Amino acid sequence: MSRPTTIETPEAKELALVGKVELRIALTDSDAKLESILTTYLAPLLLKLASDHVSVRNKRIARPSIKLPVAALVKQYKDCHNAIVRHFDLLYIQQGVDRLPVQERLDLLPTLIHGLAENFEESPTHTASLFNVILKLLHHLVLPLRGSTEDVDLRLRLRLAERVLDAEFVASWLGKVILFTTSASGPGSCPGLSAGDCDFLNLYGKNETWTLAGPGNSSSGMNLTETKVIAAKFLSSGAFTEVERFLPALYASADSNSRLSDVGDDMLKRATPVVSLEDHYLLTKLFRVYLGTRGVTGSLPARRSLQTKILALFCRSREATSFVPEILQIVKEALEPQNQSYEHVGSQQPGAAPKQGLDLAKLRAQVFAFTNWAARMGSGISLNALAPTLVSNLRTYIETQGWPQVNNENPGLSMGDLSSRSYCYESIGLLAKAAPTDLLVEPNLDLLRWLFSSLSADTSGTDISISIEQALSSVLTPFAKNTNEEVESSLTDLLLHNMSQKIGERGADGNIRVRSTRYVAVRFANRCLPFHSVKARLLDVLAQTEGPRERGEVLEEGRRGLNPYWYRNLNPLGNSLSTRNDASDTSRYRMPNFVDLIQQFFMDQGTPINLRKRLGFGYSPAITFCRCVLLHQALSSEDKSPVVDAEWNKNIDAMVANDETGRTEIKNHLGNMCSPADEHHYLSTFLYAALEGFIHSGLGDSDSSGTCILEICSLSPGLVLDEIASQVYKLRDAIFANRHSSRTIASHIFGILASRGESTSPHVDSLLHQFSVKIEKWSESVGSEVHEVHGSVLSTAYFLSRRKYLRNDYKLEAADELAFIRLTITILTTGRDKELLDAATLAVGQLSLFGILTSDTIPIPYGVLNLADKLKARAEDGDDNSVLALGHLAMQCDESDEANDVGNSALSRIIEALYNLHEKRQPELQFAVGAALSCAAAGWQSKSLVGLQDVDSGASPRCASRRNTLDMMLEKILSDCKTTKPALRQGSVIWLLCIVQYCGHLAQVQSRLRQCQTAFKGFLADRESLNQETASRGLTLVYEKGDRDLKDDLIRDLVGSFTSTNVGLAGNVSGETQLFEPGALPTGDGSVTTYKDIMSLASEVGDSSLVYRFMSLASNNAIWSSRAAFGRFGLSNILSDSSVDGYLAQNPKLYPALFRYRFDPNTNVRSAMNDIWSALVKDPQSTINEYFDSILEDLLKNILGKEWRVRQASCAAIADLVQGRPIDKYEKHLSRIWTLTFKVCDDIKDSVRQAAMALARVLTAVLTRSLEAGDSSSNTAGVMLKEVLPFLLSPSGLESSAQEVQAFSLKTLLQIIKSSNAKILRPFIPDLVGRLLALLSSLEPQEINYLHLNADKYGMTAQQIDDVRLSSVRSSPMMEAIERCLDMLDDACMKRLQPSLEQALRTTIGLPSRVGVSRVLVSLSTRHNFVFKPYADHFLKLLRKHVLDRNDTISTSFAAACGYVARLASNNEVLRLFDYCKKLYFDLGEDDRHRIVSAELVSAIAKYATDRFASLANDILPFVFIAKHDPNGRTKELFNNTWNENVGGSRAVLLYLKEIVAMVSPYLDSPRWSIKHTAAFAIADAVNAMGVEISTPNAEIIWPSLEKALNGKTWDGKESILEAFITFAKNSELLVSNKMIADRMQSIVLRESKRNNVQYRQHALACLGDFVEIYKGVEWYELVHDITDPLILELLDDGNRMDVDSQTGGPSSKITSEKTLANALRTLLKSIDPALWEAPRLTASLTQTLGLIRKATSRNDKVIKEAVLDGETALFKKLVQKEFNDSLDSVLTQYASTLFEMDDQAEQSRSKAAEAAATLACWASEKSQVHTRLASGVKLALTQERSSSVRQKLQACWKALGYQTRP
Repeated sequence: MSRPTTIETPEAKELALVGKVELRIALTDSDAKLESILTTYLAPLLLKLASDHVSVRNKRIARPSIKLPVAALVKQYKDCHNAIVRHFDLLYIQQGVDRLPVQERLDLLPTLIHGLAENFEESPTHTASLFNVILKLLHHLVLPLRGSTEDVDLRLRLRLAERVLDAEFVASWLGKVILFTTSASGPGSCPGLSAGDCDFLNLYGKNETWTLAGPGNSSSGMNLTETKVIAAKFLSSGAFTEVERFLPALYASADSNSRLSDVGDDMLKRATPVVSLEDHYLLTKLFRVYLGTRGVTGSLPARRSLQTKILALFCRSREATSFVPEILQIVKEALEPQNQSYEHVGSQQPGAAPKQGLDLAKLRAQVFAFTNWAARMGSGISLNALAPTLVSNLRTYIETQGWPQVNNENPGLSMGDLSSRSYCYESIGLLAKAAPTDLLVEPNLDLLRWLFSSLSADTSGTDISISIEQALSSVLTPFAKNTNEEVESSLTDLLLHNMSQKIGERGADGNIRVRSTRYVAVRFANRCLPFHSVKARLLDVLAQTEGPRERGEVLEEGRRGLNPYWYRNLNPLGNSLSTRNDASDTSRYRMPNFVDLIQQFFMDQGTPINLRKRLGFGYSPAITFCRCVLLHQALSSEDKSPVVDAEWNKNIDAMVANDETGRTEIKNHLGNMCSPADEHHYLSTFLYAALEGFIHSGLGDSDSSGTCILEICSLSPGLVLDEIASQVYKLRDAIFANRHSSRTIASHIFGILASRGESTSPHVDSLLHQFSVKIEKWSESVGSEVHEVHGSVLSTAYFLSRRKYLRNDYKLEAADELAFIRLTITILTTGRDKELLDAATLAVGQLSLFGILTSDTIPIPYGVLNLADKLKARAEDGDDNSVLALGHLAMQCDESDEANDVGNSALSRIIEALYNLHEKRQPELQFAVGAALSCAAAGWQSKSLVGLQDVDSGASPRCASRRNTLDMMLEKILSDCKTTKPALRQGSVIWLLCIVQYCGHLAQVQSRLRQCQTAFKGFLADRESLNQETASRGLTLVYEKGDRDLKDDLIRDLVGSFTSTNVGLAGNVSGETQLFEPGALPTGDGSVTTYKDIMSLASEVGDSSLVYRFMSLASNNAIWSSRAAFGRFGLSNILSDSSVDGYLAQNPKLYPALFRYRFDPNTNVRSAMNDIWSALVKDPQSTINEYFDSILEDLLKNILGKEWRVRQASCAAIADLVQGRPIDKYEKHLSRIWTLTFKVCDDIKDSVRQAAMALARVLTAVLTRSLEAGDSSSNTAGVMLKEVLPFLLSPSGLESSAQEVQAFSLKTLLQIIKSSNAKILRPFIPDLVGRLLALLSSLEPQEINYLHLNADKYGMTAQQIDDVRLSSVRSSPMMEAIERCLDMLDDACMKRLQPSLEQALRTTIGLPSRVGVSRVLVSLSTRHNFVFKPYADHFLKLLRKHVLDRNDTISTSFAAACGYVARLASNNEVLRLFDYCKKLYFDLGEDDRHRIVSAELVSAIAKYATDRFASLANDILPFVFIAKHDPNGRTKELFNNTWNENVGGSRAVLLYLKEIVAMVSPYLDSPRWSIKHTAAFAIADAVNAMGVEISTPNAEIIWPSLEKALNGKTWDGKESILEAFITFAKNSELLVSNKMIADRMQSIVLRESKRNNVQYRQHALACLGDFVEIYKGVEWYELVHDITDPLILELLDDGNRMDVDSQTGGPSSKITSEKTLANALRTLLKSIDPALWEAPRLTASLTQTLGLIRKATSRNDKVIKEAVLDGETALFKKLVQKEFNDSLDSVLTQYASTLFEMDDQAEQSRSKAAEAAATLACWASEKSQVHTRLASGVKLALTQERSSSVRQKLQACWKALGYQTRP
């Protein structure tokens, strides 16, 4: 029977398995076996922790710590999701990872990172531990060189490319590590992080996770600072993409640790172009980091530095402006910093004071920049939500500071506060501009009133007022586009209030005005109020009330507001931002109503008032404006509205003066105004106001008011004239005024007004009588009386002529009338005064014009011919009035009936006289002749008289009839137009123009229009521009008056002339034909002018071809001259008319040529072509777009043409053509454009070169805009750069000899570099940097080199000049450009930059370039260390060759560069540099220069590469210690500073003693004295620094070198070595322990004391005395006596020698002798040792010494006395140790006597004598002679001593003698 089978339960099976594993572990007898078992079973065993059975889970293993299978545990953790299993996996992973070899640890990284994001979602606590392990592993990770293949593959090796979520997770938490900080306030508070983030990084409360201590700290936590740096470097590697590392890079760049911020800046610079700042999710993250997240577990706001960085990014994102709540919070916190305390980690109390300073100022500035960005770039919805709150906050901030005056308790705002206040005002303006409907356009105008008040009363300063004006300018345009009637009413009141306020007044709000707001007020009036607003126009008038006292811009703005053309320019139509409809916009331009103007300007509630004083200088502009409005309205009634352009006033003047129809319309309009009584009243009021302005000429231009009266009165109906005529008596003062113009105008007004009515008024009769009296006395008048006669003659003539005409009575019967005529003619014929002659001439003209003065009325003996001759004589002097008077006189002369009597009639004589005036080359005079001829030929039918009929009786005034005069005149003028005489040609063409213009309506002219056309065409090619213009105007008139056939013929001829290049000379060429102006072609003896001259010149030189060359030149001039005439006087209108339906409509090829001619160098041609272009091309934009390629092709074809005019015009045309057009429009032509431009830049003609340079500037601007926009499609930007950069760097650019070209090239290059992004510019950076470095010297002014060579002549040094040059290089724009280029470097670009930089280092010359190279290396080492580090060793090696430059500044710059480059170089290369410094110092060169360079190199490394210097201190500090004793001051200073900054106290020498001695010993025997002395000084200093106890080993090390340093003869400073020797003997044990060394020391000190060097001997004797005291037990006296005795005697014998100053600047010979003698006596006394001698020998020595003492002290020298007393004190101290001996009593009594025998001792000497006496008193016996002598001496001294300190010492001596009571 079989045994039953036992079935084991699952629990039993699991327990069995665990037991077996436990048994295997228990049976292991070595760690190796245990590791093997654990490797196999530990992971499965941990799985049992997830068992369902408690007994299985409770089984545990406990063994000592050994290497664990971490990789398997990590894999199991990732695969298993049981929390318990994972927990224990983590425990073993954390314990085991530190026991693994480094490589095995690093192999875990991919597995640890894999799935980390998913792990975090499952268990943040476990993930925190894993992340902490990853951070530990990063400390061991050696990152490959950036950009290398290994770096690129790192992402694949870590398997991050396939696990993007994990990569993003790791990058995100590494960024949080960078933000993480620890503080005493607790681990849960950190700016930028939430409490959960801090807990995660702090392992949820584990205390020792982090430490801020150094590596030696016992804490097991990681160093936080180092971890941050490592994390940043890991992020910068190829393991992460730019997007992943963007936020961590941002955090790192804002860190205060430069090691971290440098890495962050580099990452951020590379990542920013890749990341989209319009990503809403990214911006949300940034706002959260900036502001934090509120709540208990929320994150704190970021630090200010990071906030500033984030705001800078926001300022580049349009999407960021949509975060309205966040922006409001940002601004609120920036303006209320007292509520923020996040700068201090963990202090979240609201009352905590914020850290103020530079960070806050930067943050506020960036906040305002972001506010401005939001205002400009935000959407309407966002701004409407954002602007009101922001403006309110900003206003509150300003008012908190004090508004408008600063608070009394804070009278002076800081610079930061002022800057913030300025930003606030500007931001308010921009925000209000962005949301005008919510902030500006409201009935109360609260914000606008506030800004006006701020401008007028803010006392913060000028800079603030500029910001306020900018704010007002910002709101101006949006306000103007959104007004309504209610707002306009409020605005008008506000502006009128501000116009009326004056500086210093207190406004209604109580604020005192400190500045004017008039300019801003009138600007608002012109922009925001319609033109028909009479109050707005009143504001423009008020702007001119101050006249010359007002600011120019206020006056100009006021004038613009009164001109509809400028008003329309200020308020253009068709603005897409406008909220008005088109009809509303057009209505703004409507003219104000004349009646409303009169009511506003000159009436108060319907009653006329005198506002002349109130308006001041604005009175005349008000009158003129009302007149223009009145006439404009009158002319507009029949669609004859004057053209509204810049010449609006003049256009009205021209129509009133010359347009007969226009004058009729005005008369009708004024007549209609008189039908309603009210408007008649307004017209009268205006005339009264104008009269007031005219007769009171105190302010402004009164003549303009007079002209208005004259003009309106000549056109007004009788009703108005009758009313105003009652005021005619007021004109008396004006008629008699001193001003000629006032008299003329007043006389004319008087004539019009006084002639009204059937009978004259008493006032008129009185005035006429006064005039008559003054005229009768004309010959006696002088001074002002002449003016009165002048006014009287004119007034009487105007009155008489109008009076007779109105009454139709031309007879002169009254005696006074006949007398006036006779007197007038008498004045004209016999007078000499010009004023009176002018009056008589004008009177004759007026009387003749109105038919009063005829052959019948001229009194005998005068006649018409007499008057004509006199007027002709005056006309020949250039008097226009005389010419017109001749014409008017001719109107009253009859034609002759007999054909043979034509030439003898008065009319013929007058006309002939007018013809003869052609010789006067005065254009104005010739036009007057033309008008006179038209009057003579047509009488009142001539249109030239339209404006002169200023009174109307229903018919024209009387004149003689005409039949043939006009025909004969036309024949004569047409014939003269063909002459070759220049003067007659010019006169004829002008006369012909006048005849056609004034008589063109008559049949005689109409029948000859074709002949006139031919004549005018002949002048288009004339050399005289006036003739061309006249002919052009004439052709226009002919065209207007001709039929269709005539018009087509004219167009055909004109276009043929325009497009032809073979136009010949106009007319036939004869020998007298003048081709050139005199002097235009000089030949030496004269110049070529006529065809005859050309023939003569050709004959003289024997070259017949000259004829053709000159004729070709003249023909070319004719071509261009003819083209210049095209646009004159409306000829362009002919072409414009033809372009619609005539010849030009079928010939579009005209446009390219016409476009080019618009830029012709000739002003006339250019102006003409622009006129034609404006007439032909109604839509320039579409026309140019249609013919763009044709135009550009024509320009490129002609830019290299033969004629310089064409080349210059083509350059200017291309510049205009490409500006403002998309680059793709001409992209295909770009290369050709640049190439041709560069060619023309080298043109032989200067003006062409300038035009080409202008074109180059335009192309550069296009390139710059392209670069700024990042437009690199089709490699356009790169292609353009390839073209332009070589040119800019060529001899035609920066190397050009022309300064303006250099300046342009430099400016352009800087713009290109500034605007380019890295991708486009990188290919050019290597060559660009090298060329710019070379050009730094090339562009330096040559005057600098001259000044450098002759610096002493100007009281300067070359070094001072070099310092200025160095400063200019540092601030040079080219250095800025180079720095910008360096900012764009990447690894590949740096590789290509290396050879370029090497070349620059080797080949550049000149201080600027050399210093520039050093600056580049410094920048690469500091700001671009990542890309430069692989090349640091190479460049450090190169720099060694260049530090020895002859120029000190260059050498210093390269030395500094070495210091910076050493930061990145390897230790070996830095050591080689130190070796080179030692070689420079010890071995190279004999002068000081090499040692200075060595010092500068070492100093630079210590200063700029401190960590490298510290790490290699053992190798360099011994050298520094030695070299700091250099005799050269500069070298010593540099080394000494380096030593002091890198050691901690004087005893640091002991650390490097062996190295110092080993280095210095070989140079103690150097043949170079400077090195030898330096070595000796170093040994001496080392001895002195070793302290008071020198150990025997150290003493044995230094003794040989010290002994060697004292060998040899004496030299300056050797005494310091000897003094160190004494210190060494005193502080070391060698003198006692080593007999041989002691003997050697004794011989050295004796040898040195025997030296004969005078200066050195005194110190040697002193040292001998010190050594005697140190080295006891030796009988020194004989040795010392042998040395000192002859020396003392010698010095005593030389005592009477003359004192001589030292040649080296030291003490004089006497002082030196005294010190030597003093030291000799002191040493001799010290050498006596009573302990070694018996009494007899001691007595003999004392006696011998006493003799020398007495001799020496007899000189009564203080130094000697004190030395003797010091020696005696030392002797007496030794004597005290010896018992009293009677044999010594006598000699010591003599010594005691010497203590009191010295006369006139100083207090110090007396004090030392008392000390010596007290010492001797201790030895003396009570009854000895010494005792007695001391007692008597002390007693006597006490009675005489005044010094308390000396008395105390004497009393002590007295007590030592045994006396208890005072003497």
